[in-house]
Amino acid sequence: MPTYEYKCENCGHQFEQFQSITSKPLRVCPQCGENKLNRLIGAGAGIIFKGSGFYQTDYRNDSYKKAAASDNKTSNKPVEKKETKPKESVSAEKSSSQKTDNKNASSG
Repeated sequence: MPTYEYKCENCGHQFEQFQSITSKPLRVCPQCGENKLNRLIGAGAGIIFKGSGFYQTDYRNDSYKKAAASDNKTSNKPVEKKETKPKESVSAEKSSSQKTDNKNASSG
C-alpha cells in the first residue's frame, strides 16, 4: 500500500497517509476540519524487490555463465591436508619416558 501526501488549502497543514490504492482520497483536513484537502503528486518510494535480488549477471550470455560456473567449481574444491610426521625430538622424548616408566614398574 502506498503512502500519499496531503495538503490543506485552508490551513496549510501537510501530512502523509498510508492507504490502499483503491481508497478514495481524503477530503476533510484533520487539523481544521474544512473540506479543502488535496492529495499531492509525489515521486513516491522506489520499487522494492523482495527475494534474492536482481543483478547485472542475471542477464549475461551463456558462455560467460559457463566460465563463471567452472571457475566456481575449481575454487570450491577442498584442500587436501597432508599428514605430518612428529618431530624426532618429540618421539625421542616419548621413548625415553616410556623406558623410565617401564623401569619403575618392574622395580616397584
